[in-house]
Amino acid sequence: SRTNYKVGWGKSGMKTARIYLVLFILLAVVAFFSVQTITSHAQQEQAPRVQSVVRTRGEQATIDLYKRAKDAVVYISTVTLSIDPDDFFAHVRPREGSGSGIIVDAKRGIIITNLHVIENARQIEILLTDGQPRSAKLLGYDHDFDLAVLQLEDSPQGLVEIPFGDSSIVEVGQSVYAIGNPFGLSQTLTSGIISSLDRAVRNSDGSVLRGLIQTDAAINPGNSGGPLLDSAGNLIGINTAILSQSGDSAGIGFAVPSNLIRRVLPELIATGKILRPKIGWILLDTKYGPMVRRVIAGAPAAEAGIQGIEREIRRGPVRMWVRDFDGADLIISANGTAVRTAEDVDA
Repeated sequence: SRTNYKVGWGKSGMKTARIYLVLFILLAVVAFFSVQTITSHAQQEQAPRVQSVVRTRGEQATIDLYKRAKDAVVYISTVTLSIDPDDFFAHVRPREGSGSGIIVDAKRGIIITNLHVIENARQIEILLTDGQPRSAKLLGYDHDFDLAVLQLEDSPQGLVEIPFGDSSIVEVGQSVYAIGNPFGLSQTLTSGIISSLDRAVRNSDGSVLRGLIQTDAAINPGNSGGPLLDSAGNLIGINTAILSQSGDSAGIGFAVPSNLIRRVLPELIATGKILRPKIGWILLDTKYGPMVRRVIAGAPAAEAGIQGIEREIRRGPVRMWVRDFDGADLIISANGTAVRTAEDVDA
């Protein structure tokens, strides 16, 4: 006889299968979330960490000062004609120069700079922050203060100017900031302190600049004509000269005070020069003090009866100069202030 068998899981087998299925599903879920967590951590490690910028009040004040003033500092480029001494045929060659300037009157496009930046220039171009070069004309200049005043011939709208500060109240030790174009690097900011006041510096042409502000803010070739600012962003001087053996910044720079500039600026714009009274004498330094060497005929000194060492004597058509030290006048004070040198008298 044939025996029939039924194949099946049975109750016990079905229960076991369900358990395995549940375990498999649980393991799959755990594995999925584990992979997601590992991937998320990996992405976080690879992504750059963004940190919030923290600045001190002093840093933010300097940043704000620079943003307000930088557009009022212009780049000045010049072309002058010079003769090469090594050229046998003495050909005239153009020579390019550069420096800085300060917009002090935005409505009229008035710019101040140092005279030595644009002296003898046949062509003057002003580069504003919009990157467009513009022509400028020379309104006036003064050798004694090394100042020049320019005016844009095509002044655009929206110019920014730097307000004048009071240079008479600045103190040694206070913070100052210089903006300029050293070595052609436009709108460079440097900072320092006022190192001294009322300095006198002799120019390369022999003239003496007096009453200057000394600073240790870095000033290099190309900074000439740029502003020296106080912490409020006001103009307290125009950077003019440096004292250096190499020609680069050595931490000793000089600026013409803003009060002097503000005083002579209207006259330079109106007449092109500064009118100064002339006494009409030539002084000579001696161990006793400044002595009058010669008096110019018809000058105020001659009318006042001042006697010099050298006096003119006329005998018919012949004119001679004789020396008389005993009758010469010695200057001991000027405006009630004792003087020791001829420079003290002119100060």
